[in-house]
Amino acid sequence: MNIIRQRTLVLGAALIFLSPAVRSEQAQKGARPAQEDRIKKLEERADAVEKVANNSAMEKDYITRIQKQYESYYEKVLHTEMWTLVIMGLILAGVFGFAVRFSLKLIEERTKIAMADATTQMRNEFARTVAKEVQKLWDSNAGDSKKLKETLTAPIAELEQDLKDRSDFQFQFVQGLAGSLEHRHGDSMATFRNALRSYKSGKSRSLIETKLGATTVRGLFESLRIAHGDNCLEKSREELAEELYNGLEEELAIAALQSPWLTPLINERKPAVSEPPVREPVAEVRSAAPVAVTRHEEPDLSNIEVESEARLVG
Repeated sequence: MNIIRQRTLVLGAALIFLSPAVRSEQAQKGARPAQEDRIKKLEERADAVEKVANNSAMEKDYITRIQKQYESYYEKVLHTEMWTLVIMGLILAGVFGFAVRFSLKLIEERTKIAMADATTQMRNEFARTVAKEVQKLWDSNAGDSKKLKETLTAPIAELEQDLKDRSDFQFQFVQGLAGSLEHRHGDSMATFRNALRSYKSGKSRSLIETKLGATTVRGLFESLRIAHGDNCLEKSREELAEELYNGLEEELAIAALQSPWLTPLINERKPAVSEPPVREPVAEVRSAAPVAVTRHEEPDLSNIEVESEARLVG
């Protein structure tokens, strides 16, 4: 097809070149040799043009082949570069991911170390603060405890003394009643005296009821009356002369109301001069032998026992 085109182009070019020559032949029929020369020249030119056209076609084919080769080459180069870029991108992504992971791990480790240091510092600071506050609280509590102890020492001592006096009184009073019921009047008198001393020590604080003190006085003198029989009045006067009964006028008066035979003796009584108190030894239970007693009238000690025990329990 290319050759046909080239020949057509050559013929067209020849016709273009020959058309003036034909016209000039009609005008100049006498110049035939010159025209033949010119035709030869034209033929030569046409051959030259055909060669040029052939060369041009060959060059065009060569250029086309070269272009296709270049296109295929550039396409291969493009594909290669694309794959290279993809591989480089993957490599860079992997490197970047590894770097990011390593950086994050490093940051995490540093963060943990920083948090551990901060936590340790906070714990130490908190421990120091707590220790200071505990020490302050300890000192404050120690001071408050000391003040409270100093404040409560006297009331506690007073309560202990009150409890001791009340317990001593109750014990001695019950022992006196038991001795009276068992006809151990000597022991009964001794325990009633001790109970009366305990009662008198707590009288200023109203530790024990006055009626119980009067009952103790009555029990003591009733035991004395039974123990000494006919000589009981003289022994009662001697008993009332004791310093123990100083300050017990109310109790003696109540006892006289319950035992009328004491009334004249109490009226005759003169308070004894104060002397250093001498505590009588407490007679042991069942230590003395039964005393022979002339029984005139047995006092009703059951009423005293019941009333006194009821008051002690209350």
